[in-house]
Amino acid sequence: MKVSVCTLAFGREEHLTNLVNGLKQSERPPGELVIAVMQDTRYQLPSASFPIRQIVMGANAIPLAKARNLAASAASGEFLVFLDVDCIPAPALVGDYVAAAEMADGLLMGEVGYLPKGATCDGIDYAAFDRIAVKHRDRNGPPQDAIGRCRDYRCFWSLNFALKASLFGEIGGFDPRFVGYGGEDTDFGRTIDEHGVDIWWVRGAKAYHQYHPHHMPPVHHINSVLENSMIFREKWGHHTMQHWVRAFVLMGLVERQEDGTFVKLREPDEHDLALTRQQEDEPYASSTVVLEQLEASAKAAAEGATVSPRPTMAVA
Repeated sequence: MKVSVCTLAFGREEHLTNLVNGLKQSERPPGELVIAVMQDTRYQLPSASFPIRQIVMGANAIPLAKARNLAASAASGEFLVFLDVDCIPAPALVGDYVAAAEMADGLLMGEVGYLPKGATCDGIDYAAFDRIAVKHRDRNGPPQDAIGRCRDYRCFWSLNFALKASLFGEIGGFDPRFVGYGGEDTDFGRTIDEHGVDIWWVRGAKAYHQYHPHHMPPVHHINSVLENSMIFREKWGHHTMQHWVRAFVLMGLVERQEDGTFVKLREPDEHDLALTRQQEDEPYASSTVVLEQLEASAKAAAEGATVSPRPTMAVA
């Protein structure tokens, strides 16, 4: 079975280079790497024993859903592995996915370990990665066995997943109406679920997520989050990303209307960015941590008390 690894990239050339170098150490090399390039210029990447194909989309917004569909349509493999550009695949990732696909049909989700800042300064060191990478507190898995059923489509994240190319085509891929950050993953998971396709956690098939400054909840993407939430509501009858929108409400950024829609009240300011900014000593940003603080502050304000703000540090 030919395996095509698909990714999409905008900037982050160093991260993409590490992804390629990780694939070069695969115990089972992929048949090809297909990159949907969301900028005007191709990347200068290291050579590999497998073909690397870059599909240049140009610099028009950040069409994540469209980019994944484009990479999938250009792929020639019977089996597709999707990796975020920030992911470095473990040597066993491709082989683990192929083995899991022989055990179960459906959508497969491998493990993700989050690396702290500076973890890749000396190149790829898997032994070091295993010592320092951490699991995201809000993500389930891995299962006790080789595979384990996931019964909540909302758990789907596009960082690291795999499925047969024929299945991706049958469900129509990602909905290209979702443009920019937010919502397209939950929509894809819901679509998978509506088609009666099983979702599986996979023990192994591990990818290491490279550090980059980020904000959670993603106040820097507030416009696309609100727009995509409305698209999801129109499609499925309810909002998604409700924890992010709840945080935006508590921050005074948006307001819920009587008809259930949300309107933006103001642009995020430096205080909002500082509150949500990933700290340099954190391998990942957590919406849960910020939302817990906002809820505590709202409760304290209602009771006439105060809550100490989350300590923040500047990110260069």
